[in-house]
Amino acid sequence: MRDPGTWLYPLPVVLVTCQGRGTQPNIITAAWAGTVCSEPPMISVSVQPRRYSHGLIKERREFVVNIPTASQAEEVDYCGLVSGRDVDKFEACGFTPEESRRVSVPGIKECPVQLECKVHSIQTLGVHDLFIGEIQAVVHDPAVIANGRIDPKAADPLIYVMGQYLNMDSVIGWQGMSRRRGDTQ
Repeated sequence: MRDPGTWLYPLPVVLVTCQGRGTQPNIITAAWAGTVCSEPPMISVSVQPRRYSHGLIKERREFVVNIPTASQAEEVDYCGLVSGRDVDKFEACGFTPEESRRVSVPGIKECPVQLECKVHSIQTLGVHDLFIGEIQAVVHDPAVIANGRIDPKAADPLIYVMGQYLNMDSVIGWQGMSRRRGDTQ
């Protein structure tokens, strides 16, 4: 047994773009992000108040969750290690700011999926604040969609497990596959 800790795994790795009024767009890496509601669609991102991006999100009340590919692991790591106060992360990583459809904060053109969000609420939880964003638009590269769904092989998402970056290896099943057993309702 261990003391309480953040042992939930695996986690999606996302690049959150944000921008204050009169500032250049910024990127922060987050692995503490997830879906919190399906109707209306909402996502959460946890950010420490001491982070530069925290103030930008709080001021503008908008952000974009960009889902990177595993091949972008080095750039993702970099965006989590340096501060946007000191570095233009778009330029340093070779990323292109892409104008969003429904929010004033740009997304990252090189990421295959972008979730444009307006802050619904902010919850202080200790050393992190939880930003809950209502998704205003989903922008995606058509190459990562198959049969109306994300194709995990094509999207090649990046996964984080306790300091390690991983990619997805294979699909092992589908939601509802257990109905074959006959004991589900």
